[in-house]
Amino acid sequence: MNTQQILIDVVILFAGIFAALMAVYYILKRDIQRFFDLKTIELNKESRAQILPLRLQAHERLIIFIDRINPPNLLVRLHQQGISIAVLQAGILNEVRSEYQHNVTQQLYLDSVTWNVVRKLKDDTIAMINNAVQGLPADANGIELSKAILQHMASINENPYDLTIELIKKDIHRLF
Repeated sequence: MNTQQILIDVVILFAGIFAALMAVYYILKRDIQRFFDLKTIELNKESRAQILPLRLQAHERLIIFIDRINPPNLLVRLHQQGISIAVLQAGILNEVRSEYQHNVTQQLYLDSVTWNVVRKLKDDTIAMINNAVQGLPADANGIELSKAILQHMASINENPYDLTIELIKKDIHRLF
């Protein structure tokens, strides 16, 4: 055998090995891809199973937040006999802001539209309290502020607090 024949045999051998490896690769390619796809689906299921309780808890906490900043509930909790308008206003605003700060991290688990509605409700609550105070005489007391706020709430066709809670409930139903 001469060197040229050995070289041709080696090239043919390597070409055959390469062709065999390519055939095995194409045969197993779908199986390998399917294996990795199943692993990805399994990891996603595990991730959802761990996140779902956190998302539900976030929705629950925001429903509690909305209930706590609802003006009738705020007034029942904060009103005291003979309280001045300034003290009641400061107490309400402090309560709304601290409740919001306590729940601000829940936005991680909510739809951004829902979180924006919750944030706007908080801002509207603060504006409503401040507007009610501005509409009263300087010598008004806490009872008059409470009446003004409750009258304003009664004049609204659809309660924004109830609407926001309904939006959160819809958000929860989309999780399932």
